[in-house]
Amino acid sequence: MDIRLDAVEIGIGGDRIGGTLLSPAPVLPGVLFVHGWGGSQEHDLGRARQAAGIGCHCLTFDLRGHERTAEQWETVSRRQNLDDLLAAYDWFVARPDVDPAAIAVVGISYGGYLASLLTALRPVHWLALRSPAIYKDEGWELPKRKLHEDPDLPAFRRRPLAWGDNRALAACHAFGGDALLVEAEHDEIVPHRVIENYATAFATASSLTRRRIAGADHAFSGKAEQKAYTDVLVGWLTEMVRSARERQAHDKVAERKRLRRAGEIQARG
Repeated sequence: MDIRLDAVEIGIGGDRIGGTLLSPAPVLPGVLFVHGWGGSQEHDLGRARQAAGIGCHCLTFDLRGHERTAEQWETVSRRQNLDDLLAAYDWFVARPDVDPAAIAVVGISYGGYLASLLTALRPVHWLALRSPAIYKDEGWELPKRKLHEDPDLPAFRRRPLAWGDNRALAACHAFGGDALLVEAEHDEIVPHRVIENYATAFATASSLTRRRIAGADHAFSGKAEQKAYTDVLVGWLTEMVRSARERQAHDKVAERKRLRRAGEIQARG
């Protein structure tokens, strides 16, 4: 988000007065949405519309095993879905109107798990996770559906895990951007311990914002809970993008003042 600062001259009668034009960047931040297992890009379009309203390009997409590729539901693996996310990311940041240095990724449940893994493979500036799932590292090539046949999975999700014990948590520990972690009060799929493990893993993030949505189940079935989550997400994205733009503008103005002072000192010398 490279803010432009240009000196201009404005004609007034026979005189000319000087001005400074401070302009927003010609490229905009990008927000990439990753739906959960059994979801679709349709679930994210409302939030994408609001994020577009604050001046961001937004991309939603369907992971393999969903919608048009639903026939792969029983066979698609985590590796294939991560490849889907990488392909969507690469296509998105290649657009000339998207700023590759200002990418936000928003993941829900399984999509939050994949989004965490993405940060170890591609630059991500902002990461928002809602009820992020967690899985054992073993069985990476197995169909994702097979993972839930493991009788130990529920107990695994209730264990304290160090960031070095899991690939997704390790990616979060290495993440240096700003993170948002949203928990559902009555989550029957992702227990509170998982959220705590993710929160602990974000020890080196630039910032971590945590929110707990009262009354929400894992799917955020109620309209009130859906709205509460959307308000949290869009409010956080607005704060992140506005702060980044303000920092850019501040730096441009400060640099202009520095150069001006340097010029005045040189002229006196």
